Amino acid sequence: MGRLFSFSALIWLLAAAGWAQGFSGLARIDAEASRVRDAGQGAEMTLGLSQGVPYRLFTLDGPPRLVLDFQEVDWTGLTADKLVQGEQITAAQFGTYVPGWSRLVLQLAQPMKVSSAAMRIDQVTAAARLAVLLEPATAEEFAASAGAPQDPRWDLPAPQEMQGRAARDENAPLLVMLDPGHGGIDPGAETEVVIEKHLMLQFARELGEALLRSGQFTVMMTRDDDYFVSLERRIAMAHQAGADVFISLHADTISEGRAHGSTVYTLSREASDAASAKLAERHLRGDLLSGTDLSQADDRVTGVMLDLARQETQPRSDALAAALIDGLRAQGKPINNRPLRSAGFSVLKSADIPSVLVEIGFLSSKRDLKNLVDADWRAKAARGILNGLITWRAQDDARRALVRK
Repeated sequence: MGRLFSFSALIWLLAAAGWAQGFSGLARIDAEASRVRDAGQGAEMTLGLSQGVPYRLFTLDGPPRLVLDFQEVDWTGLTADKLVQGEQITAAQFGTYVPGWSRLVLQLAQPMKVSSAAMRIDQVTAAARLAVLLEPATAEEFAASAGAPQDPRWDLPAPQEMQGRAARDENAPLLVMLDPGHGGIDPGAETEVVIEKHLMLQFARELGEALLRSGQFTVMMTRDDDYFVSLERRIAMAHQAGADVFISLHADTISEGRAHGSTVYTLSREASDAASAKLAERHLRGDLLSGTDLSQADDRVTGVMLDLARQETQPRSDALAAALIDGLRAQGKPINNRPLRSAGFSVLKSADIPSVLVEIGFLSSKRDLKNLVDADWRAKAARGILNGLITWRAQDDARRALVRK
């Protein structure tokens, strides 16, 4: 990881006046007083807040980004178009990061360093103003200082040896890890009617209830509210829980072509088609825009070892995908004309847990959108996934029994 900047604004700060007066609760953004503008060859940012809050900031490379974390901010009323005015900042994203903390990420047009950062608080109104000034930096300077500070509350633990899985009673319920796509600062696909992150959390809860009621499955979720979970952490949570199956739930938009109907994806190095490749790239970009540090991800040596482990798991994932499609089709759900696809989705890279990504439908399709916001339709879709899991479990147990013989 890179180093923190050398001045005090780059570690956790407490707005001193706010602390002394006992301010608490959510700080609200003042959209009219918040701007990011060009300043010569650099940029300046001003954020207006209803009160002072602790914050930190740091930079990440590849692409160059400035990340600001706050405890905690309500962004209602602010839009990226309203915030960014100029050419030195190419994109802005903000929202909940982890429970209790909010994040703002600015994508920089070029490497820049923070020359000053200060939060001033009005002693009468308690309103706060955060001012950050960025100035040009060389690529070498930027890379030397970039990197997320380590924080045990947010970061994954250091790699360590893990004990093998204990033998599972064949009659015990399977643990299914449901992964509602996106969340928090990463909204996923958005329409005037619904936002993907909210819709998938709702569907995950509905599907989880159906699985539990069957008596054949127990359920955990990678998130149970509107907060961000990195792709890497979603996999780690499944391993930590000892999940038997991992199902990531999405309802994206596709600009190329007229994609519609349920589709199930498995992992592959080469995407089965161009649309699947673009979808996988968008999911990874969601992590980047959310300020995730991917500099240490996908170590090549580790990747070779994991590929060996996946030789057993991949056929089970493929069989799971086929069973889910059959289950959805039997419920009369609209199925994509090519329902089984593959791509390099990072969230499917678990070496020993059968993993699939289910696009319940596409928000870019009027028909799918109408279905997805219909509770009765979602209930039947959940039933289809449940039936697919039941079928897959029976087939998987039979295959594994043959292998043992």
